[in-house]
Amino acid sequence: MQYDDEPVFKRSKWGTNRYYYNPDNPVGLALIVITLLFVGTMMILMANRAGPFKPAPDPAPWSPPPYEYSRPSPSSSPPGR
Repeated sequence: MQYDDEPVFKRSKWGTNRYYYNPDNPVGLALIVITLLFVGTMMILMANRAGPFKPAPDPAPWSPPPYEYSRPSPSSSPPGR
């Protein structure tokens, strides 16, 4: 194949440590397509608030705990008092 000697990543001319996918390499071209599909899918999910971007369900409204009377009733006290 004619592109076998092309690197997957090429050094960018914009900076010293920047690299980009090389579209002349089949693996680099596949990485470009996969990246675009992934980013596009994530943007659609964010716009529709679906998948991992789905908002959490509203919690149940708070209600106070039931009132429990902890003192014994007068009829259950020992005789003689």
